Amino acid sequence: MKFFRCQRCGQALLFEDTKCELCGYSLGYLPDLGTMSAVEPEGSGWIASADHESRYRFCMNWEHHGCNWMIHADEGETFCRACRHNRTVPDLSDPARLADWQKIEVAKRRLIYSLIKFGLPLPTIASGDPEPLVFDFLASPTDPAAGPKIMTGHEQGVITLALEEANDARRERRRAAMGEPYRTLLGHFRHEIGHFYWDKLVRDTDKLVGCREVFGDDSVDYDAALKQHYEHGAPADWQLNYISAYATSHPWEDFAETWAHYMHIVDTLETAHVFGVSIDPLENEGDRLRVVADFDPYDVESISRLIDAWQPLSFALNGMARSMGQGDLYPFTLTQAVIDKLGYIHTLVQGAPRTE
Repeated sequence: MKFFRCQRCGQALLFEDTKCELCGYSLGYLPDLGTMSAVEPEGSGWIASADHESRYRFCMNWEHHGCNWMIHADEGETFCRACRHNRTVPDLSDPARLADWQKIEVAKRRLIYSLIKFGLPLPTIASGDPEPLVFDFLASPTDPAAGPKIMTGHEQGVITLALEEANDARRERRRAAMGEPYRTLLGHFRHEIGHFYWDKLVRDTDKLVGCREVFGDDSVDYDAALKQHYEHGAPADWQLNYISAYATSHPWEDFAETWAHYMHIVDTLETAHVFGVSIDPLENEGDRLRVVADFDPYDVESISRLIDAWQPLSFALNGMARSMGQGDLYPFTLTQAVIDKLGYIHTLVQGAPRTE
């Protein structure tokens, strides 16, 4: 993720900022330009310091403090490029649900930021695509008799995210109960979008055979495979070939887990790049732990360049996290088998149909 600077005063800005704390200007993200801009009102619209030639409006969700993205004033849209994929949101008149939804929207915008940078297809309902990208953010009923608990998942273009995942305490309890080293809202989005792009880029294409060679036969009964996984767990040696225990449950889950980690790696390397991060240990380790993040990870040909930078960077990040008394920031091991799977995802993403 990039960081930005206020065009008015030069203050460093983060992706979620809505106001410059130094000069007081309102801020809006311009997805078509990929930049945060200081903005000032003009009539019913806004003038962006990053684009004096255009006039903008905020996404309708800005009124609920749920979005800081902008759209061109002459567009026939009321929602931004990220929020127009929303189909169902919780009752925003409920303060607790509003707060949870706002957290979800932060993670969703980070997801869409990356997908736009990759140039991946992002079909909306209005596009006429038979399986557009749709988000349902749903709360489980408080009374179990009123219906089943909402489960996070993907089906035919629809990504459902259980509102409870925005509650940090509940999500942490679930993470611990399920023995997961990592569970975040952004992680959920990146995993479920992996399922979406398996359908878009693999399912009905000539890439299906090659994908099965890497991830296994996806025609294996999915429900039976999950039942087997939850009853018996992952194989004892799963770390040799999979990024997570859950990835062993079915080839679809292996693909989605690997896709999520590919996005983790690329996004974090972009952050390292824009901050000019370099690592050169004082201890004599040769080149094994030395890295200079001097490239755009969204624009590299080989997975090896990403991995060669990621391995020492994640090692250093884990060391820093431990220095703060926290668990590892990236508690995963990339074996050669996992790197090969990441390489498949990289090639798939780089070869996907591009969108503007």
